[in-house]
Amino acid sequence: MKLYRLLTGPDDSAFCKRVSAALSKGWALAGSPSLTYDPVKQTVIAAQAVTKEIPDVEFSDDIKLSDW
Repeated sequence: MKLYRLLTGPDDSAFCKRVSAALSKGWALAGSPSLTYDPVKQTVIAAQAVTKEIPDVEFSDDIKLSDW
């Protein structure tokens, strides 16, 4: 099965650490990051898609993506 996640959050070191943690767990970048500005919070929001191939596992709605 192939898993997909979209990591989002303020464009800060905590967001970069979340992406780095996903990469260290075997997730791969899927496309370029995206940025937008939240005028209410007055901050830049970042998004990065990641994917991960899990062999010999069937997809189920019960899967918790952060466990992988």
